[in-house]
Amino acid sequence: MRNRVIKALAAAVLGIGASVALAQPAAAQDYPTKPVRIIIAFKAGGAVDTVARTVGQALQQSLGQPFVVEYRPGGATNIAVKALIEAPPDGHTLMLTANNAAINPVLFTPPPFDPDKDFVPVSMVGRVPVVIAANNSFPAANPGELIKMAKDKPGSISFGSPGNASTPHLAVELLSSAAGIKLRHIPYQGGAAALNDLMGNHIPVVATNTLEVAPLASAGKVKVLAALSAERIASMPQVPTMSESGFPGFEATVWYGFIAPKGTPEPVTRKLHAAIQKALATPDVQVRMQQVGGVVTPGSIDMFANLIRAERERYAKLINETGIKP
Repeated sequence: MRNRVIKALAAAVLGIGASVALAQPAAAQDYPTKPVRIIIAFKAGGAVDTVARTVGQALQQSLGQPFVVEYRPGGATNIAVKALIEAPPDGHTLMLTANNAAINPVLFTPPPFDPDKDFVPVSMVGRVPVVIAANNSFPAANPGELIKMAKDKPGSISFGSPGNASTPHLAVELLSSAAGIKLRHIPYQGGAAALNDLMGNHIPVVATNTLEVAPLASAGKVKVLAALSAERIASMPQVPTMSESGFPGFEATVWYGFIAPKGTPEPVTRKLHAAIQKALATPDVQVRMQQVGGVVTPGSIDMFANLIRAERERYAKLINETGIKP
């Protein structure tokens, strides 16, 4: 009798496991069954919004459901991440995240989230270079002259950024560490505010993403000294990179990628990944990425996971060495 009960229980467990295993591919085959939210941590109109909407439109065409952008700004992107990880893990809530997914767990105490436990990577999307721009009266015209000025008078040059511990801020700190210089950081609430003070000659230098600088540089209102990308920017071919200015291999860019709540079925994330990779190959998405100063970056789920892990280690080292606080 006892053996029969054990066998019956074992059969039931196996049956449940088989049902779950069969249900996941079925769920992926039917996915999505309703509109999908794309959470972003910034206000409308910026680079992240542009990328989210462009990729979302392509996903809507291939997957047959609306992909709707939802804005959750504030809290150094932690509010948006919280909304993501509290959402049902069914693939109907995604987040287009940037470097903060790797920065915030090592910047804040206690960490606001754990990338290994709270979300899963779905797909890398692209990169947008950080650039260093100066007002037109600033004496330096290239990276070498900027570094020489900073070495001649340590701490005398101020630079603005979109905010404390923002990717442009940390990019300049990485450069300062590599070059052995010290610049004074002035955080702003967004790149636009920093650029306004730059044009008003209130600060000499600003670090921000290409999207915000490009129209001002084209109009001759500011000058771009350096690109912190691995290669020269297609829309600014005259601007040298730090890599070719005496710092081989130096790169600090804003990267974008989709993440989903932990527990999202693997077949669903694989279907999403394939659809995003297909979207990145379309001319519309590539052109829109170029318009925000970036390039699409296709790749595997593992590649994106490894990037988040490597960036977390890189920023942890920098934050520990510099004592940067949120």
